[in-house]
Amino acid sequence: MTPLQVIERARQERQQALDATKSPEERNRLGQFATPTALANDIMAYAKQLLPTRGEIRFLDPALGTGSFYSALRRTIPQRRVTSATGFEIDPAFAQAAQHLWSQSGLLVVTGDFTKHRPPDDDHDKATLLITNPPYVRHHHLSTTDKARLQVLVANATGLQLSGLSGLYCYFLLLSHPWMARGAIASWLIPTEFLDVNYGTTIKKYLLSRVTLLRIHRFDPNDVQFDDALVSSAVVWFRNDPPPKEHTVQFTYGGTHVHPTQRKDLPTKILATEAKWNRLFNGEAKGQTNTPTIADLFTIRRGIATGNNTFFILTKEEAARRHLPEAVLTPILPSPRHLQDDEVLADHHGMPTIERQLVLINCTIAEEEVAHRYPRLASYLEEGKAQGIHETYLCAHRNPWYAQETRPAPPFLCTYMGRGEKDRPFRFILNHSRATAANVYLLLYPKPALQRLLERNPVNARRVWQALNSLSAETLMGEGRVYGGGLYKLEPKELANAPADTILDALPALRKHLGVQIRLFDES
Repeated sequence: MTPLQVIERARQERQQALDATKSPEERNRLGQFATPTALANDIMAYAKQLLPTRGEIRFLDPALGTGSFYSALRRTIPQRRVTSATGFEIDPAFAQAAQHLWSQSGLLVVTGDFTKHRPPDDDHDKATLLITNPPYVRHHHLSTTDKARLQVLVANATGLQLSGLSGLYCYFLLLSHPWMARGAIASWLIPTEFLDVNYGTTIKKYLLSRVTLLRIHRFDPNDVQFDDALVSSAVVWFRNDPPPKEHTVQFTYGGTHVHPTQRKDLPTKILATEAKWNRLFNGEAKGQTNTPTIADLFTIRRGIATGNNTFFILTKEEAARRHLPEAVLTPILPSPRHLQDDEVLADHHGMPTIERQLVLINCTIAEEEVAHRYPRLASYLEEGKAQGIHETYLCAHRNPWYAQETRPAPPFLCTYMGRGEKDRPFRFILNHSRATAANVYLLLYPKPALQRLLERNPVNARRVWQALNSLSAETLMGEGRVYGGGLYKLEPKELANAPADTILDALPALRKHLGVQIRLFDES
């Protein structure tokens, strides 16, 4: 075993020991997800292909950890070419471990927050190779003070403004810009969510306008790169040079980073007009178009967030046993896994004729009036208060705390999440009952033009439902976002962006109506 192999084995053992000192929840909050050795080697091997064959290399890792990328650098690049190497690590235990492992090899380990250090002034002191796996800290784990500080730093460093919803890795990426020498190569191992979400717009603007974007490799979402982080990962490569005209970018997918299963070369002019880059790996760019979308036909809302489903949602039998008044009970559909059929029929009371019949407690009158009119309900609510349910976030912001959001029974629903390995990760439900639904569903309420057609001929509801179900899985997954393990989610705005062609084909009168609307809009 070579000396480097001995150090690498010791590094992996130390990494595992340090990871074991923190709970999964704590590591999630801190964004500490170590880069697997094989992946670090894979990325460094590709870096070697991009680097000039001669000249010095000044290495930088703004989120060093125990030094997985530096270890890969030592095994891949001749040591004589590496004239300097610097790593920042905010966690003292990890910084100490890296110092112990690499102190004799020329790596400068800086213990501290990378975002609080000043970059070199001289270009000859800046990095020529930056490779990192930045901390994946979600925005809600960043304090308001930290967000304000980081946003000011980003604006000063790049002239760009990051959304307050941005994760810490976004700040790391943009704040690294002044640390790179002209022509430097950079590689970022980051979550794929930036490809689609609104706060990723600033990152994409930077990649298209400030540097030369070379390649984005997206791993298969079923092949989670980190055992302890349910995120889908991508590796973003760019050179610190202004982008040339007519530039194309490699989009690779699946397999390994060095040997992907798919590859596309896409012009940056396509990327500039495409809101969701994730769909470009397997599909075609949507671009800017006047094609009618689901948003032209429906108002889409998330289902009810009760604040505590176990307390507020009961079986019909349990509500009857407790003698809860029917006046405060609303039928509600079970979660998708308990809903066997995609068509919900109803009895003459409007109750879903399904095996698992549930009701939602929804009452708007004050507690004093509840005690007077509905003593059994008042007793049940006191049970909830004893559990502290009235003090939880959602309930504490409602008046009264047991009143629910207004969500009438929707005629159509869409499941909020699903697995990509299934033929259809999202299901559309036709609802004939007066049941509402919780926030595991998206609720589709027809807009006036469509509603008139549904009222004119009830058969049209079935046609719309069949048309919704004919939307391809690729289309819906392209609009949504993907997480590790192949879990896809679809927010209301994302479903709203899906094309409505199948519905318009089923209802030609609706296409004519929308065509007039769009034509008038264009003329204005």
